[in-house]
Amino acid sequence: MGIIEVPVVIVGGGPAGIATAGCLNKLKISNIVLERDDCHASLWRKRAYDRLKLHLGKDFCSLPHYPFPSDFPNFVPRVDFLRYIDSYIAHFDIAIKYNCSVHSAFIYESSGKWRIHVNNNFSCAAEIYVAEFLVVATGENSEEYIPKVDGLESYEGEYMHCSKYLNGRDMYGKNVLVVGCGNSGMEIAYDLSNWGAYTSIVVRSPVHYFTKEMVYAGMLMLKHLKVEKVDKILVFMSKMKYGDMSKYGLKRPKEGPFALKIKGGATPTIDVGCIKKIKKGKVKVFPGISSIQKGTVVKFVDGQHAHFDAIIFATGYKTNVLKWLKDYKELFNENGMPKPCYPNHWKGEHGIYSAGFSRRGLEGISFDAKKIANDIYLTLNSRIDF
Repeated sequence: MGIIEVPVVIVGGGPAGIATAGCLNKLKISNIVLERDDCHASLWRKRAYDRLKLHLGKDFCSLPHYPFPSDFPNFVPRVDFLRYIDSYIAHFDIAIKYNCSVHSAFIYESSGKWRIHVNNNFSCAAEIYVAEFLVVATGENSEEYIPKVDGLESYEGEYMHCSKYLNGRDMYGKNVLVVGCGNSGMEIAYDLSNWGAYTSIVVRSPVHYFTKEMVYAGMLMLKHLKVEKVDKILVFMSKMKYGDMSKYGLKRPKEGPFALKIKGGATPTIDVGCIKKIKKGKVKVFPGISSIQKGTVVKFVDGQHAHFDAIIFATGYKTNVLKWLKDYKELFNENGMPKPCYPNHWKGEHGIYSAGFSRRGLEGISFDAKKIANDIYLTLNSRIDF
């Protein structure tokens, strides 16, 4: 079993880990990124639907010290975003070890350093990394989350998490239910309808919905106006464009979109055309699921029931931190999220940091990466004896 010592170990080769490594390399601080998959940015590369684009303008989505190319569209498609990530890695000469699943990470009492035990899935060898600083960059979206639904285990149709959905080509003529009305749920419902599926969507709670241009305008306004003012403008714009959607099953929250995001990380839904489909009856809205009965019959909380050939759960992700980080209480709570709230969520004691847990997307990742790299740099340089 080899022991490898490096100042900083970063667990996770998604945008958060890559951005942190880039910032560290810019400051000439040696580090290594450990990635369990055989590629970087696997969520974007392997678990994203074909038509996915960045929902915010590229000005708010670039990684630190490396803006998007000027010829990229404002709302960057998935393929172009992956090209950008590849270019970022090459530009900052980032070292990533693939096929490395972290089995455990803990503070070694005799040295006070972190020991990270790794299973190399390619060579089947066990490795140990020793580091003074540990960056947890596995993020909020490590593992797919499908809620418990009464009767789901006996459902006779096809069901999947949205991470397995590419497009609706094979769903033509089928009755398909999408569970979840966030960005993925709404866009997948729109895509399914375009492919000829008889599409329905579960909307359990009030939701804000805007065009991507509205949200982009809101982000720009936030630089000059208070959140309350921007929220009022955006809600007014949404009402003017979409009208009253309550009769179709869509209700708006009482709090404004950016206030909700700041409060709990809830992101407003970007409409790419699904609202129009709902108005035309091409996508039907149901409330929450009560149970699944008689093989493929879904019963809803309002008493309605319908037959569905397939169910797609656009119900988000959860972290996997508690599965491998033994000394997690230095920074994380029992839900695998940082104990401190934003903007103080990125640093714990004894050299542990978190990147990609701010619930603020790529802009939050950039914030985390710069903060972490600068803090490690200051810590190391404070020891220099002048």
